[in-house]
Amino acid sequence: MAEEKSTCTKGCDGDAIYGDVKEYYGKLLKKSSDLKTNACVSPAQPIPAYIRQALKKVHPEVIAKYYGCGLVVPECLEGCKILDLGSGSGRDCFMLSDLVGEKGHIVGIDMTDGQLEVARSYVDYHTKEFGYKAPNVRFVQGYIEALTEAGLEKNSFDIIISNCVVNLSPDKRKVLAEAYDVLKDGGELYFSDVYSSGRLTEEIKNHKVLWGECLGGALWWKDLLQLAEEVGFSTPRLVTASVITVDNRELQDVLGDYKFVSATYRLFKVPKGNPKSCQVMYNGDITGVESCFKFDCHYTFKAGEAVEVDGELATILTHSRFKEDFTFKPPGDACGPCAVKPKADIVDPFELASQLEKQSPGSATGGCCSTKSPSCCK
Repeated sequence: MAEEKSTCTKGCDGDAIYGDVKEYYGKLLKKSSDLKTNACVSPAQPIPAYIRQALKKVHPEVIAKYYGCGLVVPECLEGCKILDLGSGSGRDCFMLSDLVGEKGHIVGIDMTDGQLEVARSYVDYHTKEFGYKAPNVRFVQGYIEALTEAGLEKNSFDIIISNCVVNLSPDKRKVLAEAYDVLKDGGELYFSDVYSSGRLTEEIKNHKVLWGECLGGALWWKDLLQLAEEVGFSTPRLVTASVITVDNRELQDVLGDYKFVSATYRLFKVPKGNPKSCQVMYNGDITGVESCFKFDCHYTFKAGEAVEVDGELATILTHSRFKEDFTFKPPGDACGPCAVKPKADIVDPFELASQLEKQSPGSATGGCCSTKSPSCCK
């Protein structure tokens, strides 16, 4: 790129940023309504029934003290070992604890004492609520830029999730590199975050409230693509996106013409090379998406229908936890009632958010991990 790459405030003091974030989320915020923008507020969007049922089991205090946005819940979770970056009061961890089952395991990492205290105090409650003999969730204090230093083993997790947290880090590249290291081969980083329309000014990046509100630390979305490639991940696959609105006039004056979008991406730790396209047929066995599996904004798989996928996606499906959920055939080989040719990829989250807004006005506006996606099986 022509511009100097910057994933951190120029000359930034990481310790100062950590301190500001701890103060904002540990002392200044008492409940979600204390937030000053909707960047980190859950939008009123439909949530799949099986996730709703799991959320109903989470203790009300845990939910009340959770400051994440929306939900970050990938598919095919049974028996998986999952790491939640910036787990806060533990809402997502406890919900996932139910979804992975007693043989699965969840680890939440957070740097804020108050949030960890809440999360740890409800481990036994949720163990009993889910009917488990022993806890399958634990919480670790540490930084998302230093996962191995926090005692997390390399090559040990099937999935890493993150819910509007990476933007709070002063070193995004380190976050991605650490995530890559602790993922197993074939593992996935499935995360939602806030992205900007360009590289932000020093004034914005040094604004404490904007940083705490998930805007001041937002990456230019094109930098995510470059950082992911540098640390070894597959090309980020865009799942969904929504526009972020800032109604606070004072903050809007500081932001000027910059625009912001929340976006969910999938990044995989899979082999590199020159993969070949192939036809795949979804078997329809993944819980909650039996008839229709929306993998990203580009590919939607209907059970029993053949789809021709690009080479990189073929590599992802054959080397990840999804391998047993698909039947694989050479390109052009008839393996179903029809074969759908792949379309051009959409990689710009602002473009996708605009398209979703046109399809359903109002649906693409909300917090950083909108749970709504276009209906795939009408």
